[in-house]
Amino acid sequence: MRTSVTIVFGSEELEVDLPAGEPPVAAGAARKWLDEQFIANECEPLRASGKVLTADKLVAVAGAIGLHGFQQNEGLRLAFARATVAALARPVVRIDVDAQAVTF
Repeated sequence: MRTSVTIVFGSEELEVDLPAGEPPVAAGAARKWLDEQFIANECEPLRASGKVLTADKLVAVAGAIGLHGFQQNEGLRLAFARATVAALARPVVRIDVDAQAVTF
């Protein structure tokens, strides 16, 4: 089964394919990693209520890292993709940073 995360920055797309047969990341570990990245990248909640959904974290962290950051750091790119598919329990995910949308 194909496992991939596509991150869209305006007209630029970055597709991250995860190797087949790789052991999955536990959902709890994925959410913890995303929480740590959200704080480390000084992300702000997207909602006025201050509630931060997993999809919001993905959009905010991807936006903070940026296209260049993902292109320059393969380890970060793969860790983000692994955390994304594990946290959402979906094998194929598309994150559109500008539209602030996560689709499956």
